[in-house]
Order: sequence, then C-alpha cells, then structure tokens
Amino acid sequence: MQFNFLNDVVQMARQDMVNAGYKQLTTPEEVDQAFSQTGTVLVMVNSVCGCAGGIARPAAAYMANYEKKPDQFVTVFAGQDKEATARAREFFEGYPPSSPSFALLKDGEIKMMVERHEIEGHEPIEVVQKLEAAFDQFCG
Repeated sequence: MQFNFLNDVVQMARQDMVNAGYKQLTTPEEVDQAFSQTGTVLVMVNSVCGCAGGIARPAAAYMANYEKKPDQFVTVFAGQDKEATARAREFFEGYPPSSPSFALLKDGEIKMMVERHEIEGHEPIEVVQKLEAAFDQFCG
C-alpha cells in the first residue's frame, strides 16, 4: 500500500512539472542533448520531499510565465531517474547534490543555483525572486 502511495506522489510531482511546461529528462543522453544546446536552460531537480517540493514546484510553475525566460525549461527527478540526475549534477560544478533545487545554465555552464536550503522553510515568493534575478541577468 505504501509503495502505491509513493508512486502516486511521484506521478503527481512529475505531472506538476509537465503541466508547467518543463521537459522531463529521464536519461543521461537526454541531459547531454539538452545541456549541449546554445543558450540558457533552467533545470528543476524535482524531489518527493514534501515541504521543499511543495515550495519549489509552484515557484517553477510561476517562472514559466516570467517575462524573461531561458531557452529551455527542463527537469530531472532525484531518486527516480538516478542516471539522468547524476549526469545533470556533473554540470553543477561547485555545488553539492541538492533536491529539490534549481540550476541555471548558459551554454552548458552553471551560472547560478538555488539549493534546497534556500527553498525549504522559505516562501515560494522568495524562491521566485531569486530566479527572477537570475533570469534578468542571464536570459534574453
């Protein structure tokens, strides 16, 4: 019974991101393809963590409607798509694994990260403001 509940939670968390316009990257090859493109990409490292995930996913959805946008919105799912998440984290040089979290890359290079400790215990608007500042700086 508990296993089915967890599957439901994972599916809802995945669907939240798809509904917000994020492309799911489930393999290392998909990560490489997305991150090798010229331009900016916002990566949302999704997680079943209830409190932080419940802040990160609404913030992620909001950012898809911000006036300045990265070229791509993508998501990897920590603890679920392990190989894809591990490959994505190889690009987050200087940052320890953190989920949920956000990374903004430009031309495959990490420009900023909002880590779990900056999400958990904060209001979604605080996360949104950090992302807005990064979009204003790095996105056209």
